[in-house]
Amino acid sequence: MTRQTIEPASTRRTGLARGGAWLDQQPYLLLSLTSLFWAINIVLARYVAGHVPPLTLTCLRWFGTCALLLPFAWPHLKNDWHKIARQWPLMLMLSATGFALNNALSYWALHYTQALNALLIQSSGPLFVAIWSLALFGARLTRAQLIGITISLLGVLTIVLRGNVAALGEVELNRGDLMFAGALLAFGLYSALMPRRPQTHQLSFLTIGTGLGGLMLLPFAIWEIANGAVVHFDAVTLGTLIYVIVFASALAYLFYNRGLALIGPNRAAPFFHLVPVFGSAMAILFLGEQMRLFHIVGYMMVLAGVIIASRQQRPPARLDA
Repeated sequence: MTRQTIEPASTRRTGLARGGAWLDQQPYLLLSLTSLFWAINIVLARYVAGHVPPLTLTCLRWFGTCALLLPFAWPHLKNDWHKIARQWPLMLMLSATGFALNNALSYWALHYTQALNALLIQSSGPLFVAIWSLALFGARLTRAQLIGITISLLGVLTIVLRGNVAALGEVELNRGDLMFAGALLAFGLYSALMPRRPQTHQLSFLTIGTGLGGLMLLPFAIWEIANGAVVHFDAVTLGTLIYVIVFASALAYLFYNRGLALIGPNRAAPFFHLVPVFGSAMAILFLGEQMRLFHIVGYMMVLAGVIIASRQQRPPARLDA
């Protein structure tokens, strides 16, 4: 009878585990999925604007994400707590900019601004990351990054303006636009600071960060409800919260943070431009909008720009003496 060598349980890897390990090393796919999840989140946030007040929605989002991640993060938290405690001020700054302030302002802004305005401002995201990286750490954009960001930005404008440059003159700015710009300014700072974050397991960092973000927003959510805001706990609200917690928060931030760790803030930032691309594609697929030439041109420009800006720069060739 043939003897079989049985691999110990501790060293066996399931197909799911192997798939997760492969995905963990694919920054471009991770960042693309992040943009997809956030594009859907913008659509949902606009749709449920009358169901959940913005500060309360953001507070519930981060407390829910923290609760979802905590059972998985607990073994790592016990080992990582001292690392987080050593960099507590930085952790508070990352929580404030990446979770509390950024999302509260963006949800609030969507109560006042139009989708066109939000998408136009969203396209400036890579510039905010570049400005913070330069101001704080002297990290300049490479020529390829600058060219790629410019091309992808033009592609975004082609899609959002539907190929009509004159539509820029019809855009009217309002306080929602300032809020949305403030949200991107905060998230740009978060992205620039992320390479300096405490060197912990991803789950430890995200669980603590979302928990702190929820705590920061709790007084504002209480104030919002005390001043007459009403939460409608219906099927729409429940479904939105489930999506926001699982996909737009837990998975999107795990993917985004990992993408940043693999290729850095300036190379990751152009993937912001995929958000309006996915948004317009969803309008074509689910809302019956027709595919037009400006869609194709815009998609190609964004894709080309992202590829150019995010590619690894080759080190200069060595000349042997």
